[in-house]
Amino acid sequence: MSTILEMRSIVKEFPGVKALDGVDLDVTRGEIHAICGENGAGKSTLMKVLSGVYPHGTYDGEIVYDGETAEFGSITDSERRGIVIIHQELALVPYLSVAENIFLGNEQRGRTGLIDWNRVNTEAARLMARVGLDENPVTPVNQLGVGKQQLIEIAKALSKEVRLLILDEPTAALNDTDSEHLLDLLRHLKGQGITSIIISHKLNEIEEIADRTTVIRDGSTIETIDMRDAGSGAVQDRIIRGMVGRDLEHRFPERTSVVGDEVLRVEDWTVYHPTQVGRKVIENASFNVRAGEVVGIAGLMGAGRTELAMSIFGRSYGRSISGRLYKDGKEIQARTVAEAIDHHIAYATEDRKTYGLNLIEDIRWNVSSAGLGKLAPRGWVNDNEEIRVAQEYRSSLNIKAPDVLSTVGKLSGGNQQKVVLSKWLYTDPDVLIVDEPTRGIDVGAKYEIYTIINKMVAAGKAVVVISSELPELLGICDRVYTLAFGRITGELPVAEATQERLMELMTLERDQPLPTKENVS
Repeated sequence: MSTILEMRSIVKEFPGVKALDGVDLDVTRGEIHAICGENGAGKSTLMKVLSGVYPHGTYDGEIVYDGETAEFGSITDSERRGIVIIHQELALVPYLSVAENIFLGNEQRGRTGLIDWNRVNTEAARLMARVGLDENPVTPVNQLGVGKQQLIEIAKALSKEVRLLILDEPTAALNDTDSEHLLDLLRHLKGQGITSIIISHKLNEIEEIADRTTVIRDGSTIETIDMRDAGSGAVQDRIIRGMVGRDLEHRFPERTSVVGDEVLRVEDWTVYHPTQVGRKVIENASFNVRAGEVVGIAGLMGAGRTELAMSIFGRSYGRSISGRLYKDGKEIQARTVAEAIDHHIAYATEDRKTYGLNLIEDIRWNVSSAGLGKLAPRGWVNDNEEIRVAQEYRSSLNIKAPDVLSTVGKLSGGNQQKVVLSKWLYTDPDVLIVDEPTRGIDVGAKYEIYTIINKMVAAGKAVVVISSELPELLGICDRVYTLAFGRITGELPVAEATQERLMELMTLERDQPLPTKENVS
């Protein structure tokens, strides 16, 4: 098959940083081409160069698209040639309808010059059908889940007569069902002659969907692997070796478990929805975690995992909350975030960009933000001590940035996650709840996050991990609780747990009786 895209010796520099250092990429017409690399390797930067987000003249090298030299001055220029990029952060307007979002910037006008709404809604319905959406085109986007919003982005791309579709971490925020539907859609589009480039850290999905995979490390092309000839089993190890520059003998660092006394116990915890009167989000949930122990919470999207964690952490979610919290055997009150912190409980949110970090501030500010009282014994923050603390965490957690005055919003996802962990580690928690700690980060950064968790429990701390990735929970936890429809449906020691058994417990219906401890395993 012919080549649709060649990127030759692409170099892109930012002040003090060479993000791309002679990257080469060729994409065959009609294929699904994956790009893999650690956070900060240059994957998204390369695609922004291709799509005109970084216009011609701001980089060195040559782009040849469909046999012609391409010098895109803007994203509009690339879209006119059929190149459409869907960023990891979806660019939809939540209060506009599905149809309005699909044709935003590409409005369908009638003879009078006004928008022809019948045409808009009819065309939107046709495009929605192509991507498998059966919602009403006038439905506001904010009433739909992330999986359906991702499909709306693809429908929007189809409205622009896309020929080369670029997807940046398209399944990062999706559950397994939505992810599989998206991959099936990419196969379907491939059958229609549409070429796709997919950036992803999910190597099992890459192995499943990609025809070829290009590995990038430190802004340079390492190799391009033909997935059809690579053979099964060893291809993921080969990709990892190319990404991190070394073999990872184990995906999860080894840990000798030394479990101590109970640190936190939650009993009969019930939480009602903050706005929907009478709707229980969490119902009579009970669990505990001990010193030196990593406890996992597994559940499908909507099971209530985040709601459970946030309601425990200073009642930052929900209303009419009832139940009891025990810390070191004594009942406590954690009615506010400040009270939870005072009891040495910390919560690292799954949404680091909205709730976990201030993206326009620097590393120093973010690291100290939850523990300012330690830096201000007389009411004034000691700036020198604040910098010293931030430098200490930058070093110990291997945060890759020029210095602690670097803006957090410019860091890679993995390094942002390390800043979130630094912020909460500085509060000296006895219990750390981490919600999706490795979402959207690469295997090398994941390994470093697991190592940080291991160091915490080795120091006698207790860690609760909420994750959508069952292999992750089985790889780092001592015990796993399952959650379905707001109920704790099971508890399994990792030695007795399998993905299949966890999934059985995660999919119990509301009216099914809960298994007893005797038959849960």
